[in-house]
Amino acid sequence: MTLNNQNIHGPQLEPTGLESNLTEEELAIQSAVRRFAKEVLRPAGMTLDRVTPEEMVAPDSILWDVLNKSKELGLSVSAMMDLEPVERARIMAIASEELAWGDAGLAGAILVNQMPVLYSLLAGNTQMAAYCDGKLGCWGITEPDHGSDMLDTDGTLLSSEGQYGRPNCVARIEGDKIIINGQKSAWVSGALTAEVCALYCHIEENGVTRPGVSVIVPLDLEGVTRGKPLDKAGLRAMNQGELYFDNVEVPIANLLVGPDEYNKFVYHTLAEANVHVGNMFVGLARAAYEHALEYAHERKQGGLPIIRHQNVKTRLFHMFRKIEAARALLRRTIEFNASAPNPALQGSIATKITCTQTAFEVASDALQIFGGNGMTKEYPMEKLLRDARSGLIADGCNEVLAIKGGNLLINPELL
Repeated sequence: MTLNNQNIHGPQLEPTGLESNLTEEELAIQSAVRRFAKEVLRPAGMTLDRVTPEEMVAPDSILWDVLNKSKELGLSVSAMMDLEPVERARIMAIASEELAWGDAGLAGAILVNQMPVLYSLLAGNTQMAAYCDGKLGCWGITEPDHGSDMLDTDGTLLSSEGQYGRPNCVARIEGDKIIINGQKSAWVSGALTAEVCALYCHIEENGVTRPGVSVIVPLDLEGVTRGKPLDKAGLRAMNQGELYFDNVEVPIANLLVGPDEYNKFVYHTLAEANVHVGNMFVGLARAAYEHALEYAHERKQGGLPIIRHQNVKTRLFHMFRKIEAARALLRRTIEFNASAPNPALQGSIATKITCTQTAFEVASDALQIFGGNGMTKEYPMEKLLRDARSGLIADGCNEVLAIKGGNLLINPELL
């Protein structure tokens, strides 16, 4: 056999690249969610990005329509509990990537609604999971004076020269009630739309506060108020705001874990949440790459489509390889954590950092391919870059997470 000198082109890959061996069910779910993301999330996300935060959560906002329509996908945590853990994890990863490909902010808004159910099941409290099922939810952990350090429940990351100080939100247990006072910060995702909150906070016992408790709090209880919706640069379609608690009384049955189990519970919570956030930003990165790839075939400079220019096609290739590497790590971590006796938090942290950093780099490179057009609101790139930048901070800023991940690599037996 002889080879001629004609250009040889590889196969035109599917949007998810080198992904193979998907089952018929996974392919069907992927296709359905991709269609929903394209037809519903993408146009709604562009609209919500351009309105005020108050307009976004107003009763006549399209946000409510999107949240209701997302339920029809049948991808709730409770709906998939009968599946084997790895199968369930794979389907959630595939679906979530497609949602974020449509719009990362709305994907986050859809995901956060599931957190009270997810964390109730993580704690083994099926009663609370059933109560939260079908309700819009949120996860309240960060506080005005305590951001990513709320993830450091055992204080291993604390500087020898500093202290975390008094928490902003504290619960105490009195008989068959949990009484909550204080505030959660403006970064509570879904705070303006949620009906229930998976609240993580400190506990006060005999005048001493310590981490902590996790408790399901219905947000229509007396003493619960919400702040105004946060006005921010990126992920604008994911509403965020403050939650205030003034002697809010919650039945003890709503308790997920107490102080003796809290450290372990936060470990498992973060191991679960970090991979979901990482997955969102794989979807975002893919959207940015696809926009740039299409534009590079259409835009002409020097008499040629710009993809014929060496710098452009090289830049696109590096975007492609970064997304493939990020997705591979993500799927590897998800499947390991779903099948291992205990999840590897260091893997989840590595995944979140890798995927969010990849999204930011890919979105920046994609905008560069668009040139000046990328800076205008006529094209999607400036929005994607703003959204991608949020990922370096969301769900624990990457710097603090890296310290925590590094700490998990320590082997005491070798010291």
